Amino acid sequence: MRFTSIPPGARLAWRLVSHRLHEWGHPYNTTTNDTVTLIAAELAMRHGHVPGRGFHLRLTIDADADAGSTTIRIEVTDTRTERMPTLASPAPDAEAGRGLLLVAALATHWGTTPRVAAPGKTVWAEISTPPVR
Repeated sequence: MRFTSIPPGARLAWRLVSHRLHEWGHPYNTTTNDTVTLIAAELAMRHGHVPGRGFHLRLTIDADADAGSTTIRIEVTDTRTERMPTLASPAPDAEAGRGLLLVAALATHWGTTPRVAAPGKTVWAEISTPPVR
C-alpha cells in the first residue's frame, strides 16, 4: 500500500501491518505481531519520510513446510537515493538514531535494494517464525 510521508501515514502503516498479521494467524499482542509491527514502524518513520512524497509498504508471508518456518518480509520503498540506511552508534544521551539498531537486532535479515524502474530504494527486513497452526 502507498502512504503519505507525514506521521499519520506511518501510524496507519503500522496499524495495517498489525491487522494483517492478526488475519494471517499472528494475533495482536503476540511476539511476532509486536516485533513485525515495530520493525515496520521504524522503517516507515525513518525511510518512508520524504517530504512531499509518499512511501510504499509491502508485507508478505511465505510458509516453508520443508524448513518448518514462516518468513514475514516488510518492505518500505521511497524515492530517496542519497539517504541509504547505515547502522550507527548514537551518543548515550541522543534522542534519536536507534531505529535501525532495533531493526537489525530483531530481524533475521535486513538490507537495502535499489528500485529498478525509478529512483529510490527499498529497505526490507525479514523475520523467521514457527509456522501458524
